[in-house]
Amino acid sequence: MATEKPSLCLIEDDPIMGESLCDRFELEGFAFDWHRKAEDALRAIGAKRYACVISDIRLPDLGGDEMFAQLVKSGRPLPPFIFITGFGAIDRAVQLLKMGAADYITKPFDLDQLIEKVRALHRQAAAAGAAGSPALGISPVMRRLEETLPRLAKHASAILLSGESGVGKEHVAEQIHRHARDLETCPFVPVNCGALPESLMEAELFGYEKGAFTGAVKAKRGYFEQAHCGTLFLDEIGEMPLAMQVKLLRAVQEYRITRVGAEAPIAVDFRLVCATNRDLRQMVEQGEFREDLFYRIDVIHLKIPPLRERREDVLWFAQQFLDEFSRKEQGSRRHLSAAAEQALVNYPWPGNIRELRHCVERACILSPDPVLGPDALFEAPLKVADLGKLATSTLNDYLQECERNYISRALERHGRHMGQTAAELGISRKSLWEKLKKLGIKGPVPDPETGR
Repeated sequence: MATEKPSLCLIEDDPIMGESLCDRFELEGFAFDWHRKAEDALRAIGAKRYACVISDIRLPDLGGDEMFAQLVKSGRPLPPFIFITGFGAIDRAVQLLKMGAADYITKPFDLDQLIEKVRALHRQAAAAGAAGSPALGISPVMRRLEETLPRLAKHASAILLSGESGVGKEHVAEQIHRHARDLETCPFVPVNCGALPESLMEAELFGYEKGAFTGAVKAKRGYFEQAHCGTLFLDEIGEMPLAMQVKLLRAVQEYRITRVGAEAPIAVDFRLVCATNRDLRQMVEQGEFREDLFYRIDVIHLKIPPLRERREDVLWFAQQFLDEFSRKEQGSRRHLSAAAEQALVNYPWPGNIRELRHCVERACILSPDPVLGPDALFEAPLKVADLGKLATSTLNDYLQECERNYISRALERHGRHMGQTAAELGISRKSLWEKLKKLGIKGPVPDPETGR
């Protein structure tokens, strides 16, 4: 999927720059439309689906930031935006990033760099199944993982996902399926191996013929047949009994299954994705999991880190859930207070994304207020008190802790690059360096002037 060239919308009033960009787009084989005014571009974006919009901030009729604000306010799904700005307008570009723009470049810029940004956004859009929105999170580790999915889906015969319970392994499997199969005709079949009774596991996985056992009043296709031409997702594969592992190995090696009570095998075509929250290699050493099956399903191994190790994703997921529940309720949008955001980021999330989802859902159901505070999110006051440095003794301590976490998250988003972090925060490198020393944050560089 997503092999076609991206279709671009260029909004640029400067004829020299516009022609130069168009020449490069044509050389790359991109489809594109060039508009010199924001008014024309607004109509085009409303009528046509683009993979990416590249817009100068300075336009003759309406500023690029004002145009983008109008589009965001409309609530329609938008393609990713890359803004072109002069050095003196970087603060405006940073504000656009906070509003949801994908990226910005400053004049003069490298055309190769711009093209690579466009290609990266196109890959992310394909992985998300939507215009430019990340599907797995905004943390660097999840963005890198998401970028690998199209290639893995195309070439890997079996993929093993590991990670703690609730980290979103099934969601990753669904994204792999989006790249590997035709969504309209090919099924995604999830199976929780830990929830299948051992006595019925073979019949559930491989199906059965009429009269194969008491209660089999008609033939039934098993999960393997249901996943034909699609993706079979075996969750909690570590819970499968050893006796069943032998039959599973034969099925995934030969791509043939035999229904219970039948004699003739049935050919099946499926992509296999397995998941576990256990250490399968250790289970192999302890004789609890077959070594030959382990190597068959461990062709590609993706480890999904827990939410506490990618805190940039906490507020991103919380906003996704808030939007989802607002649509379901068809009511006013809910928002998080600053204290609620701080509490969410500081909480260790032992239940990972699943726990976060339940936390936000409970708050949306039980709280009548449009702005959700910590008390609405956490059932027991003790949980909020246990969030460590949130429970500080003075207002100054609390504000310093908020600032410390805010700057730390910004540093992580930019790979601890001083210049980019300072630009996002709207302060100078020197001011950022002074804040790092004042707040006790370990800085990435010793030199406040160069940022290196």
